[in-house]
Amino acid sequence: MNVLILGSGGREHALAWKIARSRLLTKLFIAPGNAGTLHAGVNVNIQVNDFAAIGEFAKKENISLIVVGPEDPLVNGIHDYFLNHPALQGILVIGPGKAGAMLEGSKDFAKEFMFRHNIPTARYKSFTLTTLSEGYTFLESLNPPYVLKADGLAAGKGVLILQSLDEARTELQHMLEGKFGASSKTVVIEEYLTGIELSVFVLTDGQSYKLLPEAKDYKRVGEGDTGLNTGGMGAVSPVPFADAAFMQKVDERIIQRTIAGLQIEAIPYKGFIFFGLMNVKGEPYVIEYNVRMGDPESEVVFPRIESDLLELLDAAAKGILSKSSLVISKQTATTVMLVSGGYPGEYAKGHEISGLDNIADSMVFHAGTKPTNDGKVVTSGGRVLAITSLGKTMGEALEKSYKNAAIIGFKDKYYRKDIGFDLTS
Repeated sequence: MNVLILGSGGREHALAWKIARSRLLTKLFIAPGNAGTLHAGVNVNIQVNDFAAIGEFAKKENISLIVVGPEDPLVNGIHDYFLNHPALQGILVIGPGKAGAMLEGSKDFAKEFMFRHNIPTARYKSFTLTTLSEGYTFLESLNPPYVLKADGLAAGKGVLILQSLDEARTELQHMLEGKFGASSKTVVIEEYLTGIELSVFVLTDGQSYKLLPEAKDYKRVGEGDTGLNTGGMGAVSPVPFADAAFMQKVDERIIQRTIAGLQIEAIPYKGFIFFGLMNVKGEPYVIEYNVRMGDPESEVVFPRIESDLLELLDAAAKGILSKSSLVISKQTATTVMLVSGGYPGEYAKGHEISGLDNIADSMVFHAGTKPTNDGKVVTSGGRVLAITSLGKTMGEALEKSYKNAAIIGFKDKYYRKDIGFDLTS
């Protein structure tokens, strides 16, 4: 079968790397892709929200399955676009329609969904500019720190965690007045949960589901989880504290209730659900839903899946996932993200990357790279490369990742040297 992956980051390279190994695959295309995806398939110069061009390309290349990497096209309705066009209806899409994508597209919708279906999450209320004074009152009822979330997509920047009540009041007003554009016309104020985060993923056809390997990523740019939030500086899988007892609670209280809730509300869903969770003294709570795989979590999740991923995706798209089996490696996977100097603030692009041909015992997933006409690879984003390794232990895997992180070079390269630090004590 011919497959098209949409996206250009590390998640999409990890998807392409795994799908390229499938016995079902005939041809693989990635739109727009990056310098790494060139080694797994054919890059196509189409942007992820250009639905008309994607549709035309899919018809021309006889695409059987489209795997949507990022959230934007899902929230914008790419699955609905294919379902509503007679010439495209036979092309299967992994990723929810617009209704299901609201789980990520609207924090307010997601919180209401959780409360409707008795899914454990933090206490919250939503506010607009007309209810600003009520928002101030709700903030005063909470203990610090204060969590403010833009209702809509804000490119990963729409969540503020603030220590001061005065600062929270000021930022609430700024958000509602357009700090994050239309995405913060509504703001969710949430009770702060104290615990340790992890990410849990399922692939579902809307009826049954397969539980994928869990992961923990590291969002802060600085070591010891300090500094600004980023898209992710590294990840590990499995997560030591996510033992059988904890995961049973996750399954029964969160995953099963979410799938049942989608069915009750007649929301069709074929794709990934990413549960951003907080472990609070052994009890799981949902911080957020995402309607696609995470990044850099994908870079440790997909290498631990021993089954044919394309076979699983095809079964999910056709509504027969229950007939498939999923085998997960017992090895540990770790990934260390190499980023551009200055990230997540301003950074330069176009620096040549060296050492890629000298890597052994690790996989290099490209995130922010592009090829040049003379065969070189240069930086094109804040997060540049994810160095993923497998090992019998976390320490063994990290040793490989860090050894290879040091081999790769580009101007102003930076990476955290303490990924997994909080899980090894």
